[in-house]
Amino acid sequence: MGFDSGKLDALRRKYGESHGGELFDPKFRRVADKIFSKAGTRLAPYSGIPTFLTAPYREMAADNPDFGDLQVAMIGVPMDLGVTNRPGSRFGPRALRAIERIGPYNHVLDCAPTHELRVADIGDVPFRSRYRLEMSHDDIEKRLNQIVDAGVIPLSVGGDHSITHPILKAVGKDRPVGMIHIDAHCDTGGAFDQTKFHHGGPFRNAVLDGVLDPSRTIQIGIRGAAEYLWEFTYESGMTVVHAEEVPGLGIPAIIEKARKIVGDGPTYISFDVDSLDPAFAPGTGTPEVGGLTTREVLEILRGLKGLNIVGGDVVEVAPQYDSTTNTAHAGAQVLFEILSLMVFSPALKG
Repeated sequence: MGFDSGKLDALRRKYGESHGGELFDPKFRRVADKIFSKAGTRLAPYSGIPTFLTAPYREMAADNPDFGDLQVAMIGVPMDLGVTNRPGSRFGPRALRAIERIGPYNHVLDCAPTHELRVADIGDVPFRSRYRLEMSHDDIEKRLNQIVDAGVIPLSVGGDHSITHPILKAVGKDRPVGMIHIDAHCDTGGAFDQTKFHHGGPFRNAVLDGVLDPSRTIQIGIRGAAEYLWEFTYESGMTVVHAEEVPGLGIPAIIEKARKIVGDGPTYISFDVDSLDPAFAPGTGTPEVGGLTTREVLEILRGLKGLNIVGGDVVEVAPQYDSTTNTAHAGAQVLFEILSLMVFSPALKG
């Protein structure tokens, strides 16, 4: 039966003079009511002062900050002193803040996280020096301790992957956490050039510090010529899903494996943008061909709904190597997906 004039008349009566925020389905209406003004307008995505995912900005003192009733704090960590190859991920937080049109609605997870959570962009870690790597890690740990001690879930934007070690020292200080780690590299290498605090070793450091449980850690998307450096991953008992295995295993099986490994215990999500193939994300310090697609990464993350997420990060976006801004766009979308997962986390305060 074709489309009839009676149906058309009914649609005209219902929708002909309504504005974009006037929705009738309760599922969509509860989102639209938060987004649209009564006059039918919504915030222009290119206007105002940019923040992570257009969340409200909340200024925090360096010492004795007041987090109020926040449930989640998004924080920039513009530090790339730990890179082995191309620098530039210090510009990652600024690049992700400048990406427009991410969210507000996650149609797969059915949530609008910046409206359903008490979440704010609290600015960047207050660094004392732009030159000293170990001092910068101390500054990160101090700020993250403040967040964790206030009962707030941290969601960090780097910066290079070395930042995750001091973050885990704060998040895992009371008990070691599990981790879902999406990356091209295992990042469990030893000391290079007289330091162990580079971006190729944060997870070895975290395990040895007793803040990361390797038996509850899965690393997805691993590939490239550095495999010989990841002995610690296997020795400690982490699970690896190489990028080459992904098509054969299939995403549902990988999700099932990840959920089984981390169980219902406290779990951290760490996303390195170089997990994506350089076709999708060339703007990073150590690109590796043969990587995950953006669709695969989103499917994996969305399959983690309901896990006990106690923190997360997006790292290694170095925007100046990507004139298209696609890398920053992918990073901002992943930030949105992790924030969406936090809506359903048992760790959420209040």
